[in-house]
Amino acid sequence: MCAQLIDGKEVANNIKNQLRGRIEALKKRGITPGLATVLVGDDPASATYVRSKAKACEKLGLYSEVVKKPAGIPQLELMAIVDRLNNDPKISGFLVQSPLPAPLDELAVTLAIKPEKDVDGFHPVNVGMMLIGTPGLLPCTPHGIIKLMEYYQIDPSGREVVIVGRSNIVGKPMAALLMQKQKMANATVTVAHSRTRNLAEVVRRADILIAAIGRPKFITADMIKEGAVVIDVGVNRVEDTNLEKGYRLVGDVDFDACFDKASYITPVPGGVGLMTIAMLMYNTVSAAENQNK
Repeated sequence: MCAQLIDGKEVANNIKNQLRGRIEALKKRGITPGLATVLVGDDPASATYVRSKAKACEKLGLYSEVVKKPAGIPQLELMAIVDRLNNDPKISGFLVQSPLPAPLDELAVTLAIKPEKDVDGFHPVNVGMMLIGTPGLLPCTPHGIIKLMEYYQIDPSGREVVIVGRSNIVGKPMAALLMQKQKMANATVTVAHSRTRNLAEVVRRADILIAAIGRPKFITADMIKEGAVVIDVGVNRVEDTNLEKGYRLVGDVDFDACFDKASYITPVPGGVGLMTIAMLMYNTVSAAENQNK
C-alpha cells in the first residue's frame, strides 16, 4: 500500500479562495478585516511565523499590523498593547505570539484578550464554548486538521482516533472537537503522551493517528497499523550539513517509513502548518463578520 498525500497547500488555498467572497462582501460595507500580531523577543521560528501571517493577510487584502517589542518589555507595557488592540476598530482579531520570554505572564495576556478578538482560540471563554459544542473562534491547528479530513472525505465518525500529545494548542482541543456530536466528529478518542504506558500498542489501535508530541520522527512504521490515516503536526529542526541553512524540517512521524503503510499521510512541510495560517485568516474574517452583524 502507498499512502495518498494530504496536500495542505491545496486545502489551504481552497479555504482562502472561499474567504475572498466573504472579504469582498465586508469591504462593500466599508469593513476591512484586520489582524494584528504582537511579537516579543527575537525567536527566529516565531519571527518566521509572524512574517507568514502578514504575507497571508496581504494576499487576501486584509489589514495587517505587526507590533514588535524587545524581550525585556515590562508586563504592564505588554498589557497596555493588548488593551489598545482590544479597543482598536481596525483590528478584528489579534494574537500575542507564543512562547513569551520569561518572566512575562502568558496566561495573564491570554485572559486580557477580548474573546471576540481571540483569533488563536485560546481564551477560556472560547475553549469552554468549544467544549460544550457551541464554538466561537476555534484553535487554528485543530480546526485546520478537521478541514483537511473534510476535504479528503476522511470521516472520523465511529473510528478510533489516537492523538499523541496533550498540549493546550493541539492535543486537548483536537480531542474536544473530535468527540462532539456533529459532522466530522463522533470519534472514539484516546489522548496519549510521553507518560502513556505501552505507547506503541496504543498508537497501533488508531484508525486515525494525529502526532503532536514535538519529537522528530518519533512515530515509526511499526507503531501504525496498515491503512491508518496519519496526520503529522510536528515541525522539528534537525541538523543537515548538506543544506546551506544547516538544518531541515521533519515531522513527528518517520514519513518515508510510514508512507507505504498508511492510507493517507500529511507531509512536513506542506501539510498541517499551511492550514494553521489559513485558519487564522478564517478566524480573522469570522471575527470581523461577528463584530459587524
